[in-house]
Amino acid sequence: MAFYAGAGKKIITCNIGDSLMGQLHIRKCDYVLDDLEANCIFLSNEKEKIILIGCDLAVLLPDFVEKVKKQIEKETSIPFENIYIFCTHTHTGPNTAGLLPDDPTNTEYLDQLHLWLVELVKQTISSARKAKIGYAQGNVLIGYNRRVCWMDGTHTMYGDTQKKEFAGIEGPEDPTHCVISIVDRENKPVAIIHNNACHSTCVENGNFASADFPGEARRIIRNIVGQSELPVLYLQGASGDLSPWNLMKPSSRVSGIQRMREIGASLASETMRVISTMEYESEPVIKNATEKIKIKIRSLEEEQIEQAKKIVEKGEKEAGRWNYVLQWSILQFYNDYKEKTFEEIPVHAIRIGDCGIATNPYELYCQFGIDIRRRSPAKITMIAQLADGWYGYCPTIYGILGGGYSGMTIYWTRHDYQAGYLVVDACSRLLHKLWK
Repeated sequence: MAFYAGAGKKIITCNIGDSLMGQLHIRKCDYVLDDLEANCIFLSNEKEKIILIGCDLAVLLPDFVEKVKKQIEKETSIPFENIYIFCTHTHTGPNTAGLLPDDPTNTEYLDQLHLWLVELVKQTISSARKAKIGYAQGNVLIGYNRRVCWMDGTHTMYGDTQKKEFAGIEGPEDPTHCVISIVDRENKPVAIIHNNACHSTCVENGNFASADFPGEARRIIRNIVGQSELPVLYLQGASGDLSPWNLMKPSSRVSGIQRMREIGASLASETMRVISTMEYESEPVIKNATEKIKIKIRSLEEEQIEQAKKIVEKGEKEAGRWNYVLQWSILQFYNDYKEKTFEEIPVHAIRIGDCGIATNPYELYCQFGIDIRRRSPAKITMIAQLADGWYGYCPTIYGILGGGYSGMTIYWTRHDYQAGYLVVDACSRLLHKLWK
């Protein structure tokens, strides 16, 4: 059965002056360091048609993703469940979620993004031609665990590991690097998908637009293959507790832009090395499966709610920016979810030949990605977070017990301790279903 593939890209950079997302304080885009992109890939073996879209954005909320996918389905006849939208999680992109009390969602940008993505998909499908696909796995460590444990039993996101109170790092890292390469029948590159795990936060404090290290890796790969327009889709692995910085070697810290370039070069180099080892097939199996799982909402103690009210009433000046925003988020969580006991979240599995892609809509802690891969029947398994929406951090039980940012109960860490374990089980189930 013939295999067809198409690919395309679209610049989705925000405007100068737009708010940037990813920190708890307001930042404005003063200039563009490098363009944000949406990269799209269409795969078909005549039985199945699948669309993969990767956006250089921090997050996209489920309602927006659903609206875009329905429009794509309407205009292309590709089933809703066969369309996947991912985010790379750059912290130097536009405000697409409105997570601060004084910085609303950039709805004008989202309206434009909606149009861009639908048009990109149609262009991508029209470019489809007979193709071949290869996949292989390499190894490059780009992300380090950023959860620090202290002797008193508390945990924090970041911290001075040289202090005598330091007790260890909370969780693991994952250097697994997976690559899919698609070429046409004349062996000309059509698109590349690569997948690793690290928060895209090298330049997270910058007052500029940037795709961070996924964009830098993409630029280098294009230069290597000599195709300036080559679609390169980076799938962000389970990196909710990972960062570009090695906390065990604080003296090695460099500037954010240098670190972005280092990681970009490491990713691009390993991607091209892995591609050089591949064998290609022209009739791959293409299948996918979806499951919605119910996740319990965490409960808030009355004391927490009252404390949050008092701090927010005092105002930012007295409470301090960090504490003010976190307490505001607790009140938002309470107001939005006091009548809800659970949320349904989508997980997906995609089979492309003997390569699997397991998706989730979280900032998933690294251990869960390792667990999914261990249970997978696929020769190669990509873990893709921030897929088809965003439901906040998904910590391990150790993260929840230790507390600190990304473990504590706030609006964007609102799901029960079982969430990650249920995601692992569901992804495993779906992958085995596809390989049955």
